[in-house]
Amino acid sequence: MKVLLLTGLGALFFSYYWDDNFDPAGLQGARVLLTGASAGIGEELAYLYARLGAHLVLTAHTEALLQKVVGNCRKLGAPKVFFIAADMASPEVPERVVRFALDKLGTRSRSVQATRWLLQVNFLSYVQLTSLALPSLTDSKGSLVVVSSLLGHVPTSFSSPYSAAKFALDGFFGSLRRELDVQDVNVAITMCVLGLRDRASTAEGVRGVTRAKAAPGPKAALAVIRGGATRAPGVFYPWRFHLLCLLRGWLPHPRAWFIRQELNVTAAAAA
Repeated sequence: MKVLLLTGLGALFFSYYWDDNFDPAGLQGARVLLTGASAGIGEELAYLYARLGAHLVLTAHTEALLQKVVGNCRKLGAPKVFFIAADMASPEVPERVVRFALDKLGTRSRSVQATRWLLQVNFLSYVQLTSLALPSLTDSKGSLVVVSSLLGHVPTSFSSPYSAAKFALDGFFGSLRRELDVQDVNVAITMCVLGLRDRASTAEGVRGVTRAKAAPGPKAALAVIRGGATRAPGVFYPWRFHLLCLLRGWLPHPRAWFIRQELNVTAAAAA
């Protein structure tokens, strides 16, 4: 019986992770922006996309090398190939490159300004506050209580900028906790993973998009205070979020039908 059970579980996980539905024909006419395309893996990717019939915008630092790659892509059958020489080390360059690609290929883009605002509010401001307060917290053996979100552990649809900011929080404070431990600094860091709260603004923001129910605000606040006061490494509210975070390690790519159980996909896409 144990052997059969293990065999069945093995077959289940094998079928889940071996779901190879790659269809090369599906890339014909695809619109691709490819950075670092003048050499190495970027150049090889450009040639493969060209063979598959994709429309390309190529960018790299050296224009002469780019022109050579562009010529080769055209010989390999790419319907459209454009290039722009750019150095990604400059902060203003990514926006210029994306605008060039949008102009040439006609694709849509998220608002860069909105994404920057979200990153400032939900990540960079936390880093700035921590950097300023850490010397005093070190002297007083204090605590940092960081309010994050389930979306910082389990990404979901139609939330990519916000989810990116919350993932960044988890990475920053997880790394900082280890640095403090190594240096024997007695400053506790409590990461709080919360779901929707029942504030009017929150409910209005997701109305018609998600079917998830909001958690009571006072109870979530009490869980945060309790975690900070006991110097707990983590707080999950509701508690089932801990299970979701653990399950994500086993099933990192949920099927579309499962996602649709929590989302009104039509309303979310329209938003």
